Amino acid sequence: MKLLICVVNEDDTSSLLDALTADEYRATLIGTTGSFLRQGNATLLMGVPDQDVSSVLGIIKANCRTRLEYASPLSPTTEPHALYASTPIEVRVGGAVVFVLDVERFERY
Repeated sequence: MKLLICVVNEDDTSSLLDALTADEYRATLIGTTGSFLRQGNATLLMGVPDQDVSSVLGIIKANCRTRLEYASPLSPTTEPHALYASTPIEVRVGGAVVFVLDVERFERY
C-alpha cells in the first residue's frame, strides 16, 4: 500500500477528482495555498494499492497539465523600501507534485 500526496492547481482539481472517482479511487481533498504565487492549490491524500500506483499517476498526469499565465509580482512585505517589478511576469502554473510513500498500515472503517 502507498500513500500518494498530490499537490495540484485548484483549476485542475475538479477534473482530477472526477477522473479518479470514475475509476473508483478515493481521495481526501485539503485546500492549500502555494507560497510562490500565493494561489489556491489542492492537496489530495490517497491510499492506493501498490499495483495501482502507475494507473493513478497516469490519471493525475492526464488531468493536471502545466500552462503559462501572467501574474503580478507581490509587493515586498518585509522591506517596504525594496524595489520590485510591478509588470506582470509570465509563469508556468498547473501540473502536479506527487509524493509516493510506503504505508505500514491502512484501515478503512
